Amino acid sequence: MDFRENSEHRDLRETVRAITAKFGPEYYVPRAEAGEPTSELWAELGANGFLGINLPEEYGGGGAGLVELAMVCEETAAAGCPQLLLLVSAAISGEMISDFGTEEQKRHYLPRMASGETKVVFAITEPDAGSNTHKLSTVAKRDGSDWVVNGAKYYISGVDEAEAILLVTRTGVDETTGKARLSLFLVPTDTPGLIKTPLPVSAKLPEKQFTLAFDDMRLPDSALLGEEGKGFGQVFHGLNPERITGAAVCVGVARHVLAQASSYAITRKVWDAPIASHQGVSHPLAKAKIETELAALMTSKAAFLHDERLPAGEAANMAKYAAAEAAGAAVEAAIQTHGGNGLATEYGLLPYWGISRLLRIAPVSREMVLNFVAQHSLGLTRSY
Repeated sequence: MDFRENSEHRDLRETVRAITAKFGPEYYVPRAEAGEPTSELWAELGANGFLGINLPEEYGGGGAGLVELAMVCEETAAAGCPQLLLLVSAAISGEMISDFGTEEQKRHYLPRMASGETKVVFAITEPDAGSNTHKLSTVAKRDGSDWVVNGAKYYISGVDEAEAILLVTRTGVDETTGKARLSLFLVPTDTPGLIKTPLPVSAKLPEKQFTLAFDDMRLPDSALLGEEGKGFGQVFHGLNPERITGAAVCVGVARHVLAQASSYAITRKVWDAPIASHQGVSHPLAKAKIETELAALMTSKAAFLHDERLPAGEAANMAKYAAAEAAGAAVEAAIQTHGGNGLATEYGLLPYWGISRLLRIAPVSREMVLNFVAQHSLGLTRSY
């Protein structure tokens, strides 16, 4: 196996990093602290073709794959500007519209998603369902040629920045299993009957979280994405890209904070010696570096498997777990290296703690990944 990146991938990484470095943590951290979107960076990434790098060329994309999108996610984060909505708009919504959308849906959304002009976010999480997709209570029912939707979602990212929401609903019950039949809809964010309420969180992120309520929200049949009742398979087709790009963001965050911490440790002197000379400082950073590199390898493997249309669920889950743990350990080590300065706004580390901590919970919790590996990789008895 050849682990060398080709020249196109090296150029991709260098270009994305150069674009993002013009913004850097000096741009990202104040926006994260204030809860303001990183719109200028998003627009520049779109103008240079990186937001739609995984989308089909005939719809304005780059015609590449998840391998390349993961590189964009990693390098923006490594330059100090992690983009949470790349997981949602580019990875989930972009891939699902590309694979399941009608020609009209593709032509309406994909070119403007690729250019950065618009975003499509994803809504599946509900207050009472958690990770149990079969228990979704948001229901879409046919009413003549329309659909009427009632229910609620929460912890939906970036609704204020999006033109539309890719909404997961229940549209029936499988008679043989008793489980829900799911269907997906593209819902413009100005649709009557859609009520959007900001959900305050203490983590410092540019992207806002929302609770959504659907009160007899009426949609035309043209809003349906893919086949009615086939949404479960569509959803899981989109979740692997979300987990892989989430892992890539975590790898980038870890790289960023480790570089900052290493620089600080070399220059910070106590008792006439740089603190980098003390193993109590250097070993946690070295351990986090090792874990980050291992996570990066699994992330690359998962992205490769997805692009080759090989089974990628195990690798995607493992990559997400490993990268989120590595990012968390890297940020913790970086904060500890800075001592009291690790909490100072001047050094800007806490927003990276916020996103790394979030990605240990979402888009799938570490516990559910362990459940998956126990059951599917080791053949152990299902525990949930």
